[in-house]
Amino acid sequence: MKQRIKGNNIVWHHATVTREKRAKQNKHASVILWFTGLSGAGKSTLAHALEEKLHSLGCRTFVFDGDNVRHGLNKDLGFSREDRKENIRRIGEMCKLFIDAGVIALTAFISPYRQDREMVREMVRDGDFIEIYCDCSIEVCEQHDVKGSYARARRGEISEFTGISAPYEKPLNPELVINTEKASLDESVAIVIKYLEEKNIIKK
Repeated sequence: MKQRIKGNNIVWHHATVTREKRAKQNKHASVILWFTGLSGAGKSTLAHALEEKLHSLGCRTFVFDGDNVRHGLNKDLGFSREDRKENIRRIGEMCKLFIDAGVIALTAFISPYRQDREMVREMVRDGDFIEIYCDCSIEVCEQHDVKGSYARARRGEISEFTGISAPYEKPLNPELVINTEKASLDESVAIVIKYLEEKNIIKK
C-alpha cells in the first residue's frame, strides 16, 4: 500500500518486511542513542565502546560520528546556525531509516541546540529517541582536545566554536546523564547497558 503525500507525486512505499519482523529476528529492539555534549566530552569514545559491547551481545548497530558524516553526507555544510540545524536534520532522517531497518543507531554529535535535538525526537515514535548527555566541564574537555581546537577558538582562529564563541544548550530532561569527567569508560558503558535492559530494548 502506498500513501500519497499531499501536493506532489511522491509516494511512500510501505515495505512488507516490517521493523517488528526485524526486531523479532534480531532479538532486540531498535532505537536512537543520541550522545550530546561539548567537544571533548567523550561522546565518540563512549559511543564506539558501547557499540563494541552491544556487538558482543549480538546486537545490530551503527555509529554515526560527527566528523565522519561531515566527510560525506554533510560535506556541503558549514557551522552556521542554519547549517548545524540541517546537519542534525539529515542525521535524524538517516537514524530513522536505520531503526526501521532494525539497527541500534548511535550518534556522537555536539548537537548544541535543544530545538534541533527535539526535532529528531519528534521524527520518531515515543521511546525511540534516547538522549544521553555526556556531562563534562569545559576545562576537562580542553584537556582532552588533542586537535587543539579549543586553543585555536580562543585565539579567534575558529569561528562559532561551541562552548567558546557559540552556545551549548544542556538537555533539560535527557533519558540519561553520564558524568564522563568522573565515570570510567567501562562504568559509562555499563550505565547505558543497564538502561537498555531495563527498557527491554536488549535482553538481560
